[in-house]
Amino acid sequence: MNGKNRLIGLWMWGVASLIAPGAGVGDILPLAAGALKASTQAAGPAMSLPDFASIVEANRRSVVNITALLTQELPGSPNDPLFEFFRRFQIPQPQVPRRAQASGFIVSADGTILTNAHAVSTASDVTVKLPDRREFKAKVIGLDELTDIAVLKIDAEGLPAVKLGDPRSIRVGEWVLAIGSPFGLENTVTAGIVSATSRSLPDGIYVPFIQTDAAVNPGNSGGPLLNMKGEVIGINSQIYSLTGGYQGLSFAVPIDVAAKVKDELISRGRVQRGRIGVGIQELTQPLARSFGLDKPAGALVTSVEKNGPAASAGIQPGDVILALNGVKIERSSELPLLIAQTKPGTQVTLKIWRKGARKEIPVTVEELSVERVALPQPPAQEQARLGIAARPLTAEESRTVGVAGGLLVEQAAGPAAAAGIEEGDLIIAVNGAPVKNNAELSSLLARSGKVVALLVQRGDDKVFVAVELP
Repeated sequence: MNGKNRLIGLWMWGVASLIAPGAGVGDILPLAAGALKASTQAAGPAMSLPDFASIVEANRRSVVNITALLTQELPGSPNDPLFEFFRRFQIPQPQVPRRAQASGFIVSADGTILTNAHAVSTASDVTVKLPDRREFKAKVIGLDELTDIAVLKIDAEGLPAVKLGDPRSIRVGEWVLAIGSPFGLENTVTAGIVSATSRSLPDGIYVPFIQTDAAVNPGNSGGPLLNMKGEVIGINSQIYSLTGGYQGLSFAVPIDVAAKVKDELISRGRVQRGRIGVGIQELTQPLARSFGLDKPAGALVTSVEKNGPAASAGIQPGDVILALNGVKIERSSELPLLIAQTKPGTQVTLKIWRKGARKEIPVTVEELSVERVALPQPPAQEQARLGIAARPLTAEESRTVGVAGGLLVEQAAGPAAAAGIEEGDLIIAVNGAPVKNNAELSSLLARSGKVVALLVQRGDDKVFVAVELP
């Protein structure tokens, strides 16, 4: 029996099994139809896909294309210390501007637009193109690199604004839509589901990211993520990729976080955050057992800043912070966000676990400063396991690319090259921790397992790259 006949034969066997002995051929169809109806009723009502087209129609006129003009010039002499740096970042020759494209969306009819900070942070000129092909010069009202949010303003009135939703109400598995301009292809729509919520990423300790599998590519940055009510619940910001392109892991800044940042940037020009001056890490099951805890919940204090708020209050390394003002800390990544959202000068109560007993300690929060202190640089051979030669950015280079910290890859071989790391890439974070120098890189690699996750900036885009170590 060939393949076609086999399929027919199986189908006929399935129908024949429903026919009582002696039944005629004319009885086959009624019996088969009755069986199909019974099967459908048993399975429950049929589910239909959401009306994606209506959601897109209601929002596409609010999504804009952003072109940022970067005016850094390549030094003319190879002897210039910046020449090699700019060559590796592939910035064009002198007087030839580089254009970067991103997405954004209108949040108020008066021309206020949200996008990603990394898309416009080093731009000398920003142009916003509306779906009706009108173009406007945009003013950067403010930007916040810690959440990757920027606020733009164009001189226009009566614009169609999006509706903002509540990202706290979304559930894993719900449908979502992303709209943006991947590779400059304006108003491109992709669909997916919510893969996870409150996801912690290495360079986003102040953002509980929404993870989705909606396709997001270079140029999608700053575009909206919408729920099935047609409301914006996030701003597409990053992807995790081994190739630099979309591989099923996209991350969006929740819109409630972005809206708060927007309001502060408009009202005071910067975002005010709290801090208490502690270093923390995730509590594993073995660590929890060693501290006498029945489950791995809380934030383990690894260091306490001298003369900082926590030190003044009596917090010690080895303490496990279980709650802040009654809010339980399940994962260590939750604590920085709660502290950052606390107004400086406010006294909070930390519930801690210390030497087998619970204690409550009041701590006065102070304002976070973005200043960072560089550590000494170890020998280059410490990077051999990863397969790179890298160096910290100079102050001038940091100002040029608008990045605080990071290591510039000068050579890539072995595991790093196999994973796609290239000369000129900027390594921003390793395994969830920002990296600013070789000492931190070596320390983080020493604590890594067989796979290390690098957050890499290449041009205007940030991607995660997984490197398998020997």
